[in-house]
Amino acid sequence: MKVSDDTIERVCQHEGEEARKWLRANGRMARAFAQAPGEPEFYSDGLKVNTTTGWREMRLNLLQKRERALPVPPEKWNQRVLPEASVRLASCCIADCRLTGAMWKQWSTQMQLEDSSQLSVIADGAPWIWEQARQRLSPKASWCVDVYHVSEDLHKCARTLMGEGEPARSWARNELEELIRFGGPKYIARLDEQIAAATEPAGIEALKSLRVYLEGNRDRMWYAERLKAGKAIGSGAIEGACKKIGARLKLNSARWRTRRAERFGALLCLEYADQSGEYWSSKAA
Repeated sequence: MKVSDDTIERVCQHEGEEARKWLRANGRMARAFAQAPGEPEFYSDGLKVNTTTGWREMRLNLLQKRERALPVPPEKWNQRVLPEASVRLASCCIADCRLTGAMWKQWSTQMQLEDSSQLSVIADGAPWIWEQARQRLSPKASWCVDVYHVSEDLHKCARTLMGEGEPARSWARNELEELIRFGGPKYIARLDEQIAAATEPAGIEALKSLRVYLEGNRDRMWYAERLKAGKAIGSGAIEGACKKIGARLKLNSARWRTRRAERFGALLCLEYADQSGEYWSSKAA
């Protein structure tokens, strides 16, 4: 059987719109999420999509449940293997932060997480994410800024202080382990001592810049406690989703109308979250 490109496009756009609606209001998935083992984790990040009005940010959201890992000490933070998610939901939109946050709120209500103390919110340091999390998600949730983004800032600071090479990398690794061990407030106090002792203007500015980033996340860096509890401290789940979905949206230098990008993105979200079977079975029911 031969199918024209136009027919494939029409079907994808139709089913993509249906998938967007299904992802936002799906009682079956709410029940499956409630019954799945593990504790809920929420992630959000953005990826750039080339649209007919220029490059725009598609905001990708991920809600999953995962059982706890075995506890590890700070020095072994990057040696553990986390369990696979028992259930996963993904959605995407090209929208401003307020509309994106409203979608989070709807999701939270559907999955009965409005007052959850088990919920973990894990993301990079983007202020809009944390502001919307404060407004839309459970006030009892625990927040964690992605440890790999923190590591990137430490390595950037190290290169300014010491240049390229192993001494700079070693300094950044040691500082990260100290941060993981002591937590945000105590590490920032130690960083203040380094700033006071620094003499080179470029080094002082690099340390101060690092401090600004860390200060904005001082209460989201309780890594040792999370490691002891077997919880995630990195946002690898959403980073992987952005990479996989983004690669498909940018295939062959594609240029999208905004709504069509969202529709195709919805189909990719179903695939990434292993919910395609649920979606198609719900249509056949």
